[in-house]
Amino acid sequence: VLPAAKEAQCIPWRKNACCSHNTSQELHKDPSLLYNFNLDHCGKIEPACQRHFIQDNCLYECSPNLGPWIQEVNQSWRKERFLDVPLCKEDCQQWWEDCRTSYTCKSNWHKGWDWSSGSNKCPAGATCRTFETYFPTPAALCEGIWSRSYKLSNYNRGSGRCIQMWFDPAQGNPNEEVARFYALAMSAGAMPHGIGLLLLSLVPMLHLWLLS
Repeated sequence: VLPAAKEAQCIPWRKNACCSHNTSQELHKDPSLLYNFNLDHCGKIEPACQRHFIQDNCLYECSPNLGPWIQEVNQSWRKERFLDVPLCKEDCQQWWEDCRTSYTCKSNWHKGWDWSSGSNKCPAGATCRTFETYFPTPAALCEGIWSRSYKLSNYNRGSGRCIQMWFDPAQGNPNEEVARFYALAMSAGAMPHGIGLLLLSLVPMLHLWLLS
């Protein structure tokens, strides 16, 4: 269970979190000991921009609703990742708007850094420019920065068809419904066409049953 003190941005997952108190604390530091990743590799980023990266990490570490998009990977620092999580349009747009005037030197933050100092630094030859230069559109940022961890969704917040990075926990976790929908849709897609359509038609009834 997450505390309500310094880890404010991870609080949306407080009632059902996959991360510990210590993890939540570390996610709010820059650089965090979890990754030794320095957001300020091209100078201090705007606080509004930093908030989105903290929220991104909270979602990654704490959310129990990303199962449909988890993929196994063979990397030294992790064994699984999520891929093509459908991020709600507004969440992606606001992330881009709040970061467009901050500076970075890379359009893919998953790889290619100079780690010789123990923390990430811009590789030789890389130039610090605004986010908007490296990420000219919201889709370029959300889909490119972590090698397709996210996919810009055509759906809006509250639609039940896209993952919200930001939500009010007092109103419940909207990502629970989204995860159920996609888990069932993915299962149906692996079945004969007729059975798949039948299962998809049962999604609304399944939702009501799970909430009852």
